[in-house]
Amino acid sequence: MSPALPEGAAPPPDGTFPDWLRPSTGAGPRGFGVYLHVPFCTVRCGYCDFNTYTAAELLAEAGGRSAGHERYAETVAREVDLAARTLDAVGRTPREVATVFLGGGTPTVLPAGDLVAMVDRLRGTWGLAAGAEVTTEANPDSVTPDSLAELAAGGFTRVSFGMQSAVPHVLATLERTHDPDRVPQAVAWAREAGLAVSLDLIYGTPGESLADWRRSLDAVVACDVDHVSAYALTVEQGTRMAVQVRRGLIPAPDLDDQAAKYELADDVLGAAGLRWYEISNWAREPGAACRHNVGYWRGDDWWGFGPGAHSHLGEGRDGRALRWWNVKHPRAYADRLGAGLTPAAGREELAPQEVRLERVMLGVRLRGGLPLADVGPAGRAAVAGLVADGLLDARAAGAGSAVLTRRGRLLADTVVRDLTG
Repeated sequence: MSPALPEGAAPPPDGTFPDWLRPSTGAGPRGFGVYLHVPFCTVRCGYCDFNTYTAAELLAEAGGRSAGHERYAETVAREVDLAARTLDAVGRTPREVATVFLGGGTPTVLPAGDLVAMVDRLRGTWGLAAGAEVTTEANPDSVTPDSLAELAAGGFTRVSFGMQSAVPHVLATLERTHDPDRVPQAVAWAREAGLAVSLDLIYGTPGESLADWRRSLDAVVACDVDHVSAYALTVEQGTRMAVQVRRGLIPAPDLDDQAAKYELADDVLGAAGLRWYEISNWAREPGAACRHNVGYWRGDDWWGFGPGAHSHLGEGRDGRALRWWNVKHPRAYADRLGAGLTPAAGREELAPQEVRLERVMLGVRLRGGLPLADVGPAGRAAVAGLVADGLLDARAAGAGSAVLTRRGRLLADTVVRDLTG
């Protein structure tokens, strides 16, 4: 079961934005990214709480009439049209789209032509920047050489495969369906198509030994990819895995075990030429970093299209920002847009102090660190103690930046709490 949406104010039926969202006079252009949520999967993994639906679930709800896959690109196009109107009305029309990220769900359960059509709609509405980054997530068993070639020909530049592990019993615990041997094959196909490749990993799965984790890391290194994301498993309420843990069928993830695995990942990936640039992400070179995600961490503007997707527009004239989120179910999403209504379920205004707080929380995650000028007096007073505890780099602090050490990356929540008072 996917998580409940946040609580927020109901938006106007047509999605109109408040007038204070107009940019400040003389403000420079802000980066603009687009997230396209594809809420479909062939199966639901036991640990996943994302807003996803299998065809069987949607068919059962609709009495066998339609799962909603076949017209999804057309439905998203309606939200793109709505976005263009509402952004124009407050002077926030993007100069161009810098990054596009298709996530889910498994976007590649849709035909490649549908994914290309959604990107083409963005291109026709706002244009894509020269060298725009266009990424899709994919499962290794949801692509073919032909589908990847079609994506590349349609303007995609990057694919992120959900590898999670190279060890069969770990994949079984996660309820992943792909064969580990499929990963290097899929990577090779993507390379042949001219796409940059990222692999996503999960560490700390119940039953995963340190040797298992090392095997997965070695398999990643052998693929010679451009980018790696590695996330500690979190058992989310409402998932099948949470039920298994509660019933004692599998143990809960161990935090010390996960810390040891993070350090091993940093060692192995670093030795292979992949440097961390964000707490959970490593890239072979700066240009291989996921620019779309960096836009989130830097507080750029983005519009999230699709059921349950979240969006953000940064500081308006008085320093406030706006965040909103769509209804979760694909049918409710399509019905609202079909009726000419916004699919947004709620939104919240961020006061200037909340905007500054988020800038600290997200900016400190990056390798480049956070300017201490962005931190309040209480946070600056805490810097010396964080340096003494080995959580912030002493040299960077002396130069006016808060940069996490590796120990600081493991205790990033503590650093953020101290820097924000």
